[in-house]
Amino acid sequence: MSKPDGKFRAALIQMRSKRTPQTNLDDAAAFISEAAAAGAVYVQTPEMTNIMELSREKLLAAITDEEKDISVAAFRELARKLKIHLHIGSLAIKVSSEKAANRAFIIDPRGEIVARYDKIHMFDVDLANGESYRESRNFRPGESGVVIDLPWARLGLTICYDLRFPALYRALAEAGATMLAIPAAFTRQTGEAHWHTLVRARAIENGSFVLAAAQGGAHENGRETFGHSLAVDPWGRIIGEGGTEPGVILVEIDPAEVTAARAKVPSLQHGRRFDILEPMAEPAHLHVVGDPS
Repeated sequence: MSKPDGKFRAALIQMRSKRTPQTNLDDAAAFISEAAAAGAVYVQTPEMTNIMELSREKLLAAITDEEKDISVAAFRELARKLKIHLHIGSLAIKVSSEKAANRAFIIDPRGEIVARYDKIHMFDVDLANGESYRESRNFRPGESGVVIDLPWARLGLTICYDLRFPALYRALAEAGATMLAIPAAFTRQTGEAHWHTLVRARAIENGSFVLAAAQGGAHENGRETFGHSLAVDPWGRIIGEGGTEPGVILVEIDPAEVTAARAKVPSLQHGRRFDILEPMAEPAHLHVVGDPS
C-alpha cells in the first residue's frame, strides 16, 4: 500500500520454477495475487519466472517470442486487474531460432509494459563441484543498463550474475536509481558463499534499496538454487528475507532512507575518474641512504 509520506509496501516472490511455462505462470500468479491482497503495490518475481531448463533443445522448443508469449500477456492482465506495478524478474524470450533473451519486464497498473531489460552478463562458469553453466550458449546478452521512474523511486534493473559487476550498479545510481533490482537464480554453492555479502554491498556502496527475488530449492531440471530472497535498505540492513521454499516476502520501503544514507556517506558525489599506471623502474640516480637491511 502507498502512504501519504511516500512509504510503500513491496513484495518479493520466491519461486521454484519448473520446466513448463504454464505451470510456472499459475504458481507466480497465485503468489502475486497474494502479495497484492496484502497491500503490495510493487511486486517482483525472480529470474527465469517462466522456465528452468538446462537442455538447449527443450528450452528453445518451450518458449516463444514476446508477442506470442502466454506469460507476458497474462502478467499484463494481472497487473491491470490488481492495479500494481509488476516487475517480472525475467522470462526466457525467443529472439531468434538459436537464441533467447533473459528479459525483465516492468508492467504498470494499466497493464502496459513500461520497461524491458535484457541481462548483460552471461553466467559462463565451471564450479568446484562439477557444475558447469554456459548461459551464452542459449542467451543473447543485453547491451544497455535501464532505469525506470516508479511513483516512489527510480529503479535500476539488473538480473542475477550482473550482481558481480559493481560498475553497472554505480552507473545506475549515477543515473538516479534509488532502488536496485536483482531478481536471481543463484546456485546453492555460490549463494552460500557470496549472495548475502554481494547484495548488501551493492546497497551500501550506492546508498540504495536493493530488492532481490530469488529462485530456491531443487528444480525439476536437476539444478539447485539458493533462495533467500533479500530486501536490503540503503545502510545495508536486511529488512526482509526468504528461506528456500516458495512464498511471498513483504517489506515496507521508505524512500527517505536513501536521502538519509547518502547524506551520511556521500560517496556518489566523491567518485573520481583516474588513470591506471604501470609500476615505474627505480631511477638510476636514486641511492638508498643508510643500512639497507
